[in-house]
Amino acid sequence: MTRVASPFVELEVGERVVKLTNPDKVLFPKARKTKLDLAQYYISVSDGIVRALYERPTQLRRFPDGVTGEMIYQKRVPKHHPDWVETARVTFPSGRHADELCVTELAQVVWAANLAVVDFHPWPSRRRDTEHPDELRIDIDPQPGTTFKDAKRVAALVREVLAEVGYTGWPKTSGNRGIHVYCRIEPDWEFPVVRRAALAFAREIERRLPKKVTTAWWKEERGRRVFIDYNQNARDRTVASAYSVRGRSDATVSAPVTWDELPDVETEDFTMATMPGRFAQLGDVHARIDDAVCDLGILLEWSSARRPRGSARRRTRRTSRRCPASLRACSRRVRGRVTDARRGARSAGSVG
Repeated sequence: MTRVASPFVELEVGERVVKLTNPDKVLFPKARKTKLDLAQYYISVSDGIVRALYERPTQLRRFPDGVTGEMIYQKRVPKHHPDWVETARVTFPSGRHADELCVTELAQVVWAANLAVVDFHPWPSRRRDTEHPDELRIDIDPQPGTTFKDAKRVAALVREVLAEVGYTGWPKTSGNRGIHVYCRIEPDWEFPVVRRAALAFAREIERRLPKKVTTAWWKEERGRRVFIDYNQNARDRTVASAYSVRGRSDATVSAPVTWDELPDVETEDFTMATMPGRFAQLGDVHARIDDAVCDLGILLEWSSARRPRGSARRRTRRTSRRCPASLRACSRRVRGRVTDARRGARSAGSVG
């Protein structure tokens, strides 16, 4: 006999009552997780997912027929939605616009789960000023022939370089093959400037570990190396948020971790089944992320100090892993301008 899904359930989420239709519908076949399981997962990591999405225009990845079916990448909130579901308007070069989901409370996340939204892809900027990001994203992306272990080795170097310039980085698994590291920045720069800073950082990682890291844009030029995808800082580019479930049958999660535990974790350690217990024990290990604001000016001086890329590549074999003298000098100059308050925020916000 074919099992008939329950028509709906109602969930109390804060002050809201959210209707969940077809709660028994299986979305993750391998993990045997249903739509109701998905909603309850997001409730279990409530503070974490709301913090990750708060006031950010957010694009949605929907799987109405489960993660083995067609994926719908949705930018616009459906026309008919509860009046407490908030939106943020973003514009495109074509002149068109989209009113995207803008999370301010947990009920909005659960409402999206009812639409079979599995993972959430927020902008690196907030609703109040969508054109000026407040987040620098370092996307460590293993290419064919490389592994998650290689990504963790690169992440260790990312941590080292961030420490040299006084940045606080917040790592998380992507929930798939890679690792993301977020750094809060002042929302004073437009997307092309932030992307340029991300490229400068990525090239420094590439310079120090040239046999393992690449910034080559064309896939055929990357070889068996880990790609630092600086272009994730371009306008309208998004990555899965912290605590987002990913569209895999085993229901992995993009998991915030501490630097100290990162060398020992695997992507599959963090799933819809395991994350609620971890969150109940540790809370959000990225809870202080908004307190640690980094000075983008350091990386912009790096960008200005660099020679053409071809020259830098030819110098790779003859240079040590230390920063070039010009970069060390500009880092010291800018770091000296960081306020005592910001130093305090970094100290309080450091993880691991």
